[in-house]
Amino acid sequence: MKDTERDYKYDRAKAYIKELKEFYTHLITYLIMVPIFIFINYSTGTSFPWAIFPIVGWGIGVLSHASQTFDWNPLFNKDWEKRKIEEFLRKDEF
Repeated sequence: MKDTERDYKYDRAKAYIKELKEFYTHLITYLIMVPIFIFINYSTGTSFPWAIFPIVGWGIGVLSHASQTFDWNPLFNKDWEKRKIEEFLRKDEF
């Protein structure tokens, strides 16, 4: 393996580990905050469950972050991309 290829792989691995660490930090912060939101909602004595809004909103953010970090997209995955590329090549549009 050439040094430039090894350096490239090392840099990619290092960037991925950084991204993974950021995701897990985001997830842990979310998991700590959910019970805090619930506790505050309960302790204020309101009958309206307002804590559900930041919990769901932030949860969507965590799922989006996970999708980006783990390269997971159920709608536009690699198979979809491959099919679309083949479709466009068959149509000779590009």
